[in-house]
Amino acid sequence: MLVELSPEQCRVIGVMLEKEVTTPDQYPLSLNGLTTGCNQKSNREPVMNLADAEVQDIVDELKLKKQITEQTGFGSRVIKYKHRFCNTEFGDLKLTRQQLAIICVLLLRGPQTPGELRTRTNRLAEFVNVDEVEATLEHLHDHNGEQLVVKLPREPGKRESRYTHLFCDAETQLELAKQPDAVMSSRPAPGAAENSRLDALEAEVETLKAQVAKLTSVIEELM
Repeated sequence: MLVELSPEQCRVIGVMLEKEVTTPDQYPLSLNGLTTGCNQKSNREPVMNLADAEVQDIVDELKLKKQITEQTGFGSRVIKYKHRFCNTEFGDLKLTRQQLAIICVLLLRGPQTPGELRTRTNRLAEFVNVDEVEATLEHLHDHNGEQLVVKLPREPGKRESRYTHLFCDAETQLELAKQPDAVMSSRPAPGAAENSRLDALEAEVETLKAQVAKLTSVIEELM
């Protein structure tokens, strides 16, 4: 039976799966490392802005679900965390390198097409072509009697259908995917200083646009 995860829990597990492969020397992860991984601006959809305390709450929830364990090194006071989500002696879920790569990226970025998955899994596993991605998705659709992914109805105007994992409610994932630029957090909105900085950048962009237009006009008169 699949473990049921919230979107935030999916993000934490996804970060652990990713960092275990891409930066094994830094894995298991400290709370700070987990928070940084959850809040990355790249390779994450939607962008999150979680505080350490929020990530600690998520970690505690996952510990209760037996998806995370603590690990402390000799002579170190820093607690680090490692997943028990898959490919461990504690669980039945066993994934190949390619299957793990797809599940990891789906956990981190929500519904995606096979073409997007091939591009975005390049640091985790190698796929010769999109057909190999689709074959792996088929195996995940019926993985030892469990359905780990589902193919979503093709959206109007789109050439490819997207796939999503089933560790979290699919409707929730679709709602989040509709707002890929939204920032998920219970923290307060940016303060006046941040808003002022953004206003200044926007003003600078408008000034540059005006200068480019003026230069273009001058060049056209000279030609």
